Amino acid sequence: MAEADGTRRPVIVDFDGLKAHLLAHHDALPKRLKQVARFALEQPDDVAFGTVAGIAEQVGVQPSTIVRFAQALGFPGFSPLQELFRAHVKTAWPDYRDRVAALVDTGGQPVSGPMSLFDGFAQSSTRSVERLRADLSAETLERAVAVLAAAGTIYLVGVRRAFPVVAYLAYAFGKLGVRAAMVDHVAQLGPEQIAAAGPGDAVIAVSFAPYANATVELARTAVAAGVPVVAITDTAFSPLAAGATVRLEVVEADFAAFRSLAATFALAMTLAVAVAERRAA
Repeated sequence: MAEADGTRRPVIVDFDGLKAHLLAHHDALPKRLKQVARFALEQPDDVAFGTVAGIAEQVGVQPSTIVRFAQALGFPGFSPLQELFRAHVKTAWPDYRDRVAALVDTGGQPVSGPMSLFDGFAQSSTRSVERLRADLSAETLERAVAVLAAAGTIYLVGVRRAFPVVAYLAYAFGKLGVRAAMVDHVAQLGPEQIAAAGPGDAVIAVSFAPYANATVELARTAVAAGVPVVAITDTAFSPLAAGATVRLEVVEADFAAFRSLAATFALAMTLAVAVAERRAA
């Protein structure tokens, strides 16, 4: 939209609006702008504090493409867009000590006692599961189960916050008689561990924003080797989405910036039991 002086006024005012806009218009973007969009959502810190030349080098495009990306979003140049990213980074997930110090209940009052904490976490878990029940596609879930049921070995990739999910999957598949291998990345041996996977196997890769580089790189290695990847992540712009055979999206609610894993675990349990059931049939 143009102002009276002919300049373009941004209609995107925050990072959430930017993300929603890019998701809605992704298919219409030229190839180079898609590259910039993916990088911007994967690496907001680099966009917030980098130079046009530096960002362009990381993305693999010309500096003029970065400026063109900003203009395509309605900004007169890159600097106003960069301010949006800087504002986002300043309000991104706080560290755990800050989260504890800032604990408040759903009414905005300071949390008092363990029961208040439990109530908050239980409510966020319930919201997460209900959202997934509403959004999960039966067709997509069926495709994921089919890919995994056909695999010789299922390789499990997930670190940091996602590690408990893949640890559970390793336990569940083992108990259910499904051959699975957890890529634990101990001693930085993740690349060697994932190298054992072939096209007759499959990978479950789990990561949510801010995405773990190790998980992303291991998933990309699997894709390059022709191994089917079932990605459990939070958005179509997740770095795990590119190349994944099936993408299962889970958006977890939070309580005082502590995010639930309830919906992710429900999905993991579903995959484990459904795959075992399919193989038995």
